[in-house]
Amino acid sequence: MNAYFDIKDTVYNITHKYEEAIALLVAVGIDQMKDLAQRETIGKTISLEMVLQLKEVDIKTFEERLVEAIEENTKGVDQGLRRKEKKENPMIKVEGVLPCPVKIPLIEGFENWLQTQDEQWVHDLDYNFKAASMGVDWLKGTLEASTSIDTISDLFISAGFDLFFDRQLMGKYRAQNAFKDYAPIKAYHQDFNHEGLQLKDPAGHYAMLGVVPAIFLVNTSELGTRKVPTSWKELLEPEYENSVSLPIGDFDLFNAILLNIYKNYGETGIQKLGKSLLKSMHPSEMVKSHIKKSNRPAITIMPYFFTKMTKAGGPMEAVWPRDGAIISPIFMLSKASKQKELQPIIDFFTSKDVGEILSHQGRFPSVHPEVDNMVPKTNPYMWLGWDFINNNDIGQLIKKLEELFDNSSGRRQK
Repeated sequence: MNAYFDIKDTVYNITHKYEEAIALLVAVGIDQMKDLAQRETIGKTISLEMVLQLKEVDIKTFEERLVEAIEENTKGVDQGLRRKEKKENPMIKVEGVLPCPVKIPLIEGFENWLQTQDEQWVHDLDYNFKAASMGVDWLKGTLEASTSIDTISDLFISAGFDLFFDRQLMGKYRAQNAFKDYAPIKAYHQDFNHEGLQLKDPAGHYAMLGVVPAIFLVNTSELGTRKVPTSWKELLEPEYENSVSLPIGDFDLFNAILLNIYKNYGETGIQKLGKSLLKSMHPSEMVKSHIKKSNRPAITIMPYFFTKMTKAGGPMEAVWPRDGAIISPIFMLSKASKQKELQPIIDFFTSKDVGEILSHQGRFPSVHPEVDNMVPKTNPYMWLGWDFINNNDIGQLIKKLEELFDNSSGRRQK
């Protein structure tokens, strides 16, 4: 037993005390835990141990990951990571969201690096990084209210597509050529050299730091006589209807999945994806007989990182789709007008050291060419593509696809 919580305690008690547990539970496919009302109903009637058993998640590994997250955040508070005073009228302003598993080590690395810098700009810097699990609404509000490029931050980091490509948000400044990729990396990692895959922005606006890959975690004991799906195309087949858990709570990755499925299979593909979604369980169902087998997903779509929580020798089988793991890119945007002031910060976030934090601690493959991403070279990636991005209003398209998915899955009341 660890020093923080009892695995047999209720989900509500643990998540109420440690918000780090919410992000981990959502990441392993338990989307209900992102909603406070669900935690107060389901969470008060079921233990964390029982929830993990439901998802066939290795309890010991999950417990270790949660303890690590709690201790990292505690350490962060002790070291002042959340006590930084906000500067008035800073010369340089940096904002963004960072993937949860690497948020603390990235901020620690950044602050340690800042201490080695003697230039005046360090004293005129204001930065604010939040966990991706907190969403991007806090950034959206600022962008929606902004009237000129001068009223927003100078450098942004975020995963996904909706924030940076919505033409009502960051997209309106992108159209003005307000951003420039000043990263010193000229060619991205050879892992992304698959035929037709071009991650580097040909227009030179966006820099990319790494990617969050989505793969399949297949519960072979729930799959029955059905074959293990090996591609996104197979996952859309009728035999997997009402059998799939999707990362709906992880907006960046879920939106990437919607966009790629639409690009490759059209609206019909989105409808099929909606039908594949395992229907949400009522709280009363979750506490009966260790969960009815009919309500247990046969396939869970999740970030590659979280597949490492599965039990060795158990029924859970990680499958890297042969048509490519759909990726949610981790982007960096910097103002073209502030290259001189931003270049040291750009160089830090595109360095090999940061690439190794992303890849080694988060299992988020880095674009830095010298980083060992620890992913087999034969594993392909599915990338939305710059032509598709430039030819569509991504923000509006995401809203359309979410509505179509919700209607097809029954999540939206008709």
